[in-house]
Amino acid sequence: MRILMVQTNPLVGDIPGNTMKLITAAKQGIAEYAADVIVFSELVLTAYPPEDLLLRPSLDKRIASALKKIQKAKLPAWLVVGYPGRAEGNLYNMLGVFYQGECLATYRKQCLPNYQVFDEKRYFSAGDEACVLNIKDIPVAFTICEDLWEERPMQQAKEGGAKLMININGSPFHMNKIQDRQEIIKQRINESAMPIIYVNQVGGQDELVFDGASMAFDRFGKLCAMAPLYEEAMLPIECTLKEDGEVALGGSEIALLPGQEAGIYQALVLGLRDYVNKNGFPGIVLGLSGGIDSALTLAIAVDALGAERVQAVMMPYAYTSEMSLEDARKQAVILGVNYQVIPIAEIYNSFTQALSDEFEGCNPGITEQNIQARSRGVLLMAISNKKNVLVLTTGNKSELAVGYSTLYGDMAGGFDVIKDVPKMLVYELSRYRNTLGEVIPQRVIERAPSAELAPDQVDEDNLPPYPELDQILELYIEEDFSAEDIIKKGFVKETVEKVIRLVDMNEHKRRQAPIGIRISKRGFGKDRRYPITSGWKLGE
Repeated sequence: MRILMVQTNPLVGDIPGNTMKLITAAKQGIAEYAADVIVFSELVLTAYPPEDLLLRPSLDKRIASALKKIQKAKLPAWLVVGYPGRAEGNLYNMLGVFYQGECLATYRKQCLPNYQVFDEKRYFSAGDEACVLNIKDIPVAFTICEDLWEERPMQQAKEGGAKLMININGSPFHMNKIQDRQEIIKQRINESAMPIIYVNQVGGQDELVFDGASMAFDRFGKLCAMAPLYEEAMLPIECTLKEDGEVALGGSEIALLPGQEAGIYQALVLGLRDYVNKNGFPGIVLGLSGGIDSALTLAIAVDALGAERVQAVMMPYAYTSEMSLEDARKQAVILGVNYQVIPIAEIYNSFTQALSDEFEGCNPGITEQNIQARSRGVLLMAISNKKNVLVLTTGNKSELAVGYSTLYGDMAGGFDVIKDVPKMLVYELSRYRNTLGEVIPQRVIERAPSAELAPDQVDEDNLPPYPELDQILELYIEEDFSAEDIIKKGFVKETVEKVIRLVDMNEHKRRQAPIGIRISKRGFGKDRRYPITSGWKLGE
């Protein structure tokens, strides 16, 4: 029996388009690979995650129409298809197995994740039964994503006589996620001595990136096949029923795993490309400051979309250094993007003159710095409106965490590629990108970071050194450490308390920030939901 893993990039909500893509892929799999069984990802008809589209009154009608099209195609292969299905008045995360127009079996997902970015209990009821189907004399069990992370579904399958497990997934990327998946798969194999075929979605969906990496492990826990990461793919697996009744797997290829920086960079590129393309933007515009954050964002944008779809704008003021002007121009020329310089002095002066009576008797300070940033935000949003291009903001996770950004200024825009990238990782990714061809001037990487909103300003005037800040933020945001526990790690009490206060008091800013690509186990967005108005005190 030849099983074909089909790793597709569907569009959330486009049920007719996803259905036609599935049928086309199935026909290709039969013609090119002589596939007996063709396996698609979790909820492939809606794509994952459909969120509150699952609550729309017409969902059932649209899914019924899609399944009818699949059955009408009468394809001579077993198709494993994920979709939201209703039974006994309840909505389930389901899969169906179709052969020559007939639905031979269905399975209802039993383990519904309700943590991190997952919210399945909001929508679905949980199934409670195994599904084992005999295909070409091989008893095959089916499960969906989270079912593999729990023991019971695999035990049920074994008790039902299964000799092979097919698991379909909508599993998003975060750092080290592939290793986590492989460890879980091997654990389930150790418990059941059953081969597992794991098929995952690929593509960007708002803040999530699905990395693919569909794979197959034999009953001894050996990796037999793995599809490429971050791209659509078809990968066949040969399944042979041995004389002892066990199933042997034979794979065709094993994709190489990228290093951590390469994997993160590719995820950012895919996430941006799909967000721009799936939402129909002809291109993007960003403010290029001569600093490291905008430099990395520009490199990602060009790699995702091509230089012809990218515009960079330098908006200097009195505090913008000649170094910044030179480095921004140099990078724009290297990458070949549309590049303009629009000074903001006159705009800034107009704002401050209009406010002169209001500000009389007040000393200049943060407000004036923010007016500089907001002048730039107005320009970028005007370009966006006129050209229908998407504004990319360039704030990193460290800055957003502590509020080192300006509402309606450098936070004005539609998408933040590096929103979940801590400052020190920004440097690592920049150095990685330059190993592929130097596109970020070395001076940008080496110079001290500065917002250049005041004379001789550097970030460390207001923040702890970034290596220290990033460690504290990771412990507090991603690991849920208390201030006391972070201090026990060797950090200075005053520094820890300052950082935590800044994180807590800037929730209102983050709630108004554009979405961005999630690469950690807890990004700012669906992962982390804290109240803006709160009486929670530090140390209690």
